[in-house]
Amino acid sequence: MADKNLILPGNVPGKFYVDEECIDCSLCSEIASDNFAVNFEEGHDYVYKQPETQEEEALCLEAMDACPVEAIGDDGDQP
Repeated sequence: MADKNLILPGNVPGKFYVDEECIDCSLCSEIASDNFAVNFEEGHDYVYKQPETQEEEALCLEAMDACPVEAIGDDGDQP
């Protein structure tokens, strides 16, 4: 389970985030490309935009469920 105390730099504030467990598999950015991106220099994914629609939220949840190392959390700081 992702730990909001280990959030990686680059994540925008909000519900979803990627933590230090990320292995840069890029699965989340493939599933929810409107919300996740790859930081190629640092070697990890991150949330660059919080979901704004129900469809985006559903894709973020799908990405979270698919994450092989459980590096995506949905208990981050709410705006």
